Amino acid sequence: MGNGDTRVRGLAARAGGWSARHRWAAVGIWMLFVVLAMGLGSAAGRVDVGNSDQLKGETNTAARIVEEAGIEEPAGETVLVQAKDEGLTATDQEFRSAVTAVVTAVEKTGEVANVTSPYESDTISEDGHSALVQFDMRGDSDTAGERVEPVLDAVAGVQQDHEALRIEEIGGASMMKTFDDAFGDDFKKAEYSAVPVALGILLIAFGALVAALLPVALAITAIIATMGLMGLVSHLQPMSETANSVMLLVGLAVGVDYCLFYLRREREERAAGRDAQTALRIAAATSGRAIVVSGVTVCVAMAGMLFTGIAEFEAMGLASLMVVAVAMVGSVTVLPALLSLLGERVDKGRLPFLRKRRANGGNDSRFWTAVLKRVLAKPLLAAVVATGALLAVAAPAVGMKTENLTLDQEFGDSLPIVQTYNRVNEAFPGGSEPAEVVVRADDINAAEVKAALADFRAQAVDSGASRGPVEIRVHGRQNVAFVYVPLVGGSDQDKAAESLVKLRDEVRPATLGTVDGVEAPITGQVAGNKDFNDQLVGSVVPVFLFVVVFAFLLMLLSFRSITVAITSIVLNLLSVGAAYGILVAVFQHGWGASLVGAEGVGAIITWLPLFLFVILFGLSMDYHVFVVSRIREARMRGRSTRDAIQHGVVTTAGVVTSAAVIMVAVFAIFGTLSMQSMKQMGVGLAAAVLIDATIIRGVLLPAVMALLGERNWYLPKWLHRMPDLTHDESPAAAAPPVTRDAKDERVPV
Repeated sequence: MGNGDTRVRGLAARAGGWSARHRWAAVGIWMLFVVLAMGLGSAAGRVDVGNSDQLKGETNTAARIVEEAGIEEPAGETVLVQAKDEGLTATDQEFRSAVTAVVTAVEKTGEVANVTSPYESDTISEDGHSALVQFDMRGDSDTAGERVEPVLDAVAGVQQDHEALRIEEIGGASMMKTFDDAFGDDFKKAEYSAVPVALGILLIAFGALVAALLPVALAITAIIATMGLMGLVSHLQPMSETANSVMLLVGLAVGVDYCLFYLRREREERAAGRDAQTALRIAAATSGRAIVVSGVTVCVAMAGMLFTGIAEFEAMGLASLMVVAVAMVGSVTVLPALLSLLGERVDKGRLPFLRKRRANGGNDSRFWTAVLKRVLAKPLLAAVVATGALLAVAAPAVGMKTENLTLDQEFGDSLPIVQTYNRVNEAFPGGSEPAEVVVRADDINAAEVKAALADFRAQAVDSGASRGPVEIRVHGRQNVAFVYVPLVGGSDQDKAAESLVKLRDEVRPATLGTVDGVEAPITGQVAGNKDFNDQLVGSVVPVFLFVVVFAFLLMLLSFRSITVAITSIVLNLLSVGAAYGILVAVFQHGWGASLVGAEGVGAIITWLPLFLFVILFGLSMDYHVFVVSRIREARMRGRSTRDAIQHGVVTTAGVVTSAAVIMVAVFAIFGTLSMQSMKQMGVGLAAAVLIDATIIRGVLLPAVMALLGERNWYLPKWLHRMPDLTHDESPAAAAPPVTRDAKDERVPV
């Protein structure tokens, strides 16, 4: 068989072959797809997750009632007026003068409405040293942060005239502005720096500018196309800004990885002496197939988020699934076309300070060769030590505590508004995050409804759930009333949740629940957190089972080995467990927290464990499929299982290391953000990828496979009728590599 006549089969091989033969058509179709997706998505606009879509349960019911009534809840603001020492109280003239000055100043801005003095609303602390001036921002609450600056300036002006008092503003609008100013640019810098970081690492990995640009270009075009598709899909499944950020992270990671796998194999085959056409065919049949298997597995893992029933998770899962699918398709179609077009020019722009790779194409890693020699010499010892180390790292996860982080946990004392938040909660427990009862009746002004509202207000305090004041706002035309109840417990989520349960299970049934036709769901920050936690806990088992079962089936079909399928699942679970252990050790117990700029948070944010499980289980399959595919390929070519393991791990070490370094670097960028939740996500992802690419793929996988020997390829007879999704590696092996003799003539090796 001639060098250029090698025939391989399989979807990836056929796609790569067609693209290489019709390269301009393939590139044109890809660019047309990207432009059309972005254009149609922009024209359709994006529908974001609404309040009524976020959760099921009472939180959802309350949001639906508000939306159906057409009531636009304004952004509420509060000004804390507090004596700096115990000598001044709310009854003193200086204190009263300051309150009057605050009321006058904020009203003069023309940006506020419904200004209420503490002497009218009885919002004076029990010790008499603190009082709250409350008001609403005019206009849309979603954009209130853009209009609150004149009000903040007015309050700051009053503070300058009253040095004996502490006069500070807090509320939805002021927090929105503070966070946008402090962290908006932070997020943008993180997202923008991810691409240069990835490009820099690729330059070092390939040593050539053109080769380094290809993976980044593919990832960026995949992200652009997915952004357009998100706009179209959002009309069926609403999207969100969070989903957009996660999509960018995942898209950059897998887009670069897939291209890296393909490009390194094509370069390896060319360096071994194969002609460009044969090298592309082999890369398509091997790395291309690994990309398809990995991509489908990642998509299945991301689809697990659709089973949570939480709109934000569903949006993240669908967005991630789409970008992985787009990147996968691009890697096996347009990439072969670009490589065919570029030919030897893919090595243009070589960096002079980097050593040129050897002409024989050796990609073996000296470090991993040395490691593998010791692992394969004593595989049982290596497996026991590696497993023991991973279990030790994962051990802290047994005591994991999850909760929605409060403002002070999320940001520490880095922002003045956090200190204001703490002072308000100390003086008025629960006042900064009151429970909100949304009451809808056939006639909200009926005598029995008014009596029930009054009774609810009284019993909320008498039951110990609140210390008051309980505020009631009635919207007569819509037959809706809002009842605001400061919860005992304040920023202590556990105690506040206990107060919420009293309201829901004791106070409400005995008051509002006695009136026919009255709905009274209880929402608010604490209620939302509780409903979110309850729903998340309920979705853990179905998500876990879906991801694990389908990943197992995909591995079984792709490698036709029940052993490979089982070990894939077990190793991935070990990797995720180790990541959990690191998160708990650093952020819950504070071990080494200062190294990552973390505070003593004492808990893991509620949504992170499930999010990490889905993301990591998917991404870790990148390396696993790539390495095991190379091992299986070597075994099919006639090598012994031990030699195949040595060959597969060592020859893939370079590309796996490069891919892992890129992922770790990109995720670590998010670990530098000021928000503790983002730090947790970045550190968790980076740690898991690092563990996965080193201990799992470099030590534990080869040790386990060496111990299993030929049992690695075991498939029960009753499963032999399964569809055969494997590819035929032997024709690729039949094509002899060639080298050049002294006369520069191509001769077989």
